[in-house]
Amino acid sequence: MLDPNRDDRAAGDQFADCRRMIDTHYNTTCLVLQGGGALGAYQAGVAEVLCEANIDVDWVAGISIGAINAAIIAGNPPEKRVERLRSFWNKVTSGINWPHIPEGDDVRAAYNQVSSMAVMTFGVPGFFQPRFPPPFFQADGSTAAASFYDTTPLKHTLESLVDFDYLNDGPVRLSVGAVNVRSGNFAYFDTAERRIGPEHIMASGALPPGFPPVEIEGELYWDGGLVSNTPLSYIIDSGQYSGTLVFQVDLFSARGPRPRNLQDVNEREKDIRFSSRTRLNTNMFRRMQEARQAISTLLEKLPEDLQNTPEARRLRHFGRHASVNVFHLIYRRKLYDQAFKDYEFSRNTMIDHWKAGASTMRRSLRHTDWFNPPDPEVGFVTHDVDRDAED
Repeated sequence: MLDPNRDDRAAGDQFADCRRMIDTHYNTTCLVLQGGGALGAYQAGVAEVLCEANIDVDWVAGISIGAINAAIIAGNPPEKRVERLRSFWNKVTSGINWPHIPEGDDVRAAYNQVSSMAVMTFGVPGFFQPRFPPPFFQADGSTAAASFYDTTPLKHTLESLVDFDYLNDGPVRLSVGAVNVRSGNFAYFDTAERRIGPEHIMASGALPPGFPPVEIEGELYWDGGLVSNTPLSYIIDSGQYSGTLVFQVDLFSARGPRPRNLQDVNEREKDIRFSSRTRLNTNMFRRMQEARQAISTLLEKLPEDLQNTPEARRLRHFGRHASVNVFHLIYRRKLYDQAFKDYEFSRNTMIDHWKAGASTMRRSLRHTDWFNPPDPEVGFVTHDVDRDAED
């Protein structure tokens, strides 16, 4: 069973300063999980260290595999979260476990390609299985005619690992994103607005044509990654401006090496498409927030006779102060990674991803000064340990 070399040092001694900074400066702590299939074990490693550090999360938002991880986190009390995440990732990687892989990235890439081909042929335990007969032989208009795989196993897995009563009534808010098939519009299912069940989590990860759309209240939904693969904008657009700390966990990096061949081109294209321009979104929010801060400051200096004019009232709606701190934790590709990395569900690679997420989170938490609130003149700051630190 999975036990990726956990660091068992006393969390109270190691992370006390981080928790003190969070308690002092932030009202809401958010965990934002991007989609990315098999790469999602990286997010589980991040979550493990957050639990190890006793850092409480108030709001978890996810898309696709991020929605599954988010549901397991929000749907279990803190003492059970890592155990349930480990159970999920052990289950879905139980089909392929290479006892020994010779050294070398080219050899590892070859093994992983075999693993991905096995997934395409036989499916993933506890997640999805091939349709028989195939969709071409199914009745038009049926769910079975609209996808190559049946995701019924995922429903059973979610029901066994997620306490949906706790998820809906517990202390952690959950938001998962999907796309309405009919309208093409993005939709979020949010426990602040409705009760969420397994079908909402499955809708968020129903990536066509592999997986079937999921029907909810008469509408069909597909994977939210078709429109945007990261829920960060949903968190920000919700008005969470005052004292918000965000751990943004991305599984595709917008930056990468120059492709050398068609295999590299396929991987690079997927990275760019599913990275969802996270850095662009945060830069845009920074510029927008600078303008908001300036509007707010200007309104405070207006003469009294102008304070209640229609123009001032409209501006006051936009001119709000903010204090938002975003930690970027981005999976960095291995040399053996290729375009199939998001559906390569071998146990060996999953453990690598889990360890990488845990390592990135631990490295980030060492920088206690990053938990200081942003400059009040801007109200927004981002940190990325692979960009902003040398350790």
